[in-house]
Amino acid sequence: MDWTKPIDNFVNYINTTYASFFNKVKDILTWCILSIERLLNFIPWWLTIIAIAALGKVLTGKLSRGIIYGLGLFAIGAFGYWSMMNETLAVVISSVIISLLLGLPIGILVSTSRLANSLLRPLLDAMQTMPTFVYMIPAVMLLGPGKVPAVLATVVYAIVPVIRLTSHGIQQVDPNVVEASAAFGASRWQTLFKVQIPQAMPTIMTGINQTMMMAVAMVVTCAMIGANGLGMEVLIAINRTESGRGLIAGISIVIIAIIIDRLTQSLADKKKEGK
Repeated sequence: MDWTKPIDNFVNYINTTYASFFNKVKDILTWCILSIERLLNFIPWWLTIIAIAALGKVLTGKLSRGIIYGLGLFAIGAFGYWSMMNETLAVVISSVIISLLLGLPIGILVSTSRLANSLLRPLLDAMQTMPTFVYMIPAVMLLGPGKVPAVLATVVYAIVPVIRLTSHGIQQVDPNVVEASAAFGASRWQTLFKVQIPQAMPTIMTGINQTMMMAVAMVVTCAMIGANGLGMEVLIAINRTESGRGLIAGISIVIIAIIIDRLTQSLADKKKEGK
């Protein structure tokens, strides 16, 4: 028996029956992605560099690190990849926003419900281990090639850490603290939002950091389904065997990843210090 036919038929049925719905979803997501990209392009390059350098100094407490982050962005501009960086960041930022809007509530639900935990755990395992190309195929079929399926594929790949670490952080809050809150008359929701989530915030921030890093890691893969930007430069370099082009584009992606990682990690460390 050919097990692939029923799956193909189901996807084709969804694509035919709900085409108008997916077109609306595509239009909304396209507008969001392009709005973020326009905003990034509207901000002067020098102002972006100064802002990142200042943010690095504030979060890390070291001026030298802020300067290094600023120089990293300047290097991307010097490579001639500033507009491509903004295209890449538009996809990454859109993916992270959607991942957080969905992942944080789901993580809270998983932490408070054994049923939700038991039902979602196998799904999260599958999302984290399934090869990304597998769920790119239906995404392209339903939404066409471009940035929108790239965002959705990135969300599927990157949403798992924020769900897991949000749930883990809330579950690891000291039971005595929770009991003390209940003893003082706090409701379940008050205990959750005023005690458990603030206590779990360092762990939640680590989950957000990992989600951002996994979104950046999808840049080259998303280029294979039509998402322009730095990932497309790497893909073109591979097809043309242009080592220099691929190396410079790859270094630019690494610079972006390092800046995002260091800034979010520094913010998480500040949360721990203020705990």
